[in-house]
Amino acid sequence: MERLFITGIGTDVGKTLVSAILTEALQADYWKPVQAGLTPTTDAATVRGLVQNPVSHFWPERYRLQLPASPHAAAAAEGLILRPNDFQLPHTNNHLLVEGAGGLLVPLAPGFLIADLAQQFALDVVVVSRNYLGSINHTLLTLEALRARGLRVRGLVFNGEPTPATEEFITAHTGVPIMPRVLLEPEVTPAVVSRYAAGFRAWFGL
Repeated sequence: MERLFITGIGTDVGKTLVSAILTEALQADYWKPVQAGLTPTTDAATVRGLVQNPVSHFWPERYRLQLPASPHAAAAAEGLILRPNDFQLPHTNNHLLVEGAGGLLVPLAPGFLIADLAQQFALDVVVVSRNYLGSINHTLLTLEALRARGLRVRGLVFNGEPTPATEEFITAHTGVPIMPRVLLEPEVTPAVVSRYAAGFRAWFGL
């Protein structure tokens, strides 16, 4: 049974799209523990709108915070402090996808990071990387932080147009499993997600 935590090397690298693809590929349940920013939509609503299978269950967020900011700041704006014991994995017999917020070291509260949540859940991690100036550094830092915490990297997804020199270096340097690529699409629809999901199902041997 796959139980995966989806993180990115930063914000806006395609984490929610990859979460939708993996949810469709595995017909998994989906859970976003903390949503910071509720307009124009939420990540859970985006994923739900892109997934077509009848099996996936979408678990409600533990926290839905109004401010589109780092979760610790969004929580503080509402007089809240997020604590580790606030979070329990949903009880399901299905595959489960848990989507983080931003990058791995984004703070949920003082002394409590997204990485701590992944470690608390003891989930394998999927890392989403997108090419930009500095992305090699951000990718390697994310992978080193995961290893330092004893978290297994289930796979790395390169999102966007191919950049062979960058990707070859990251692959050779880290040795992490490389999942199927996701390209920059002019429009993301359920049909597009379904097409990518077929490739990910094959990667998982399903």
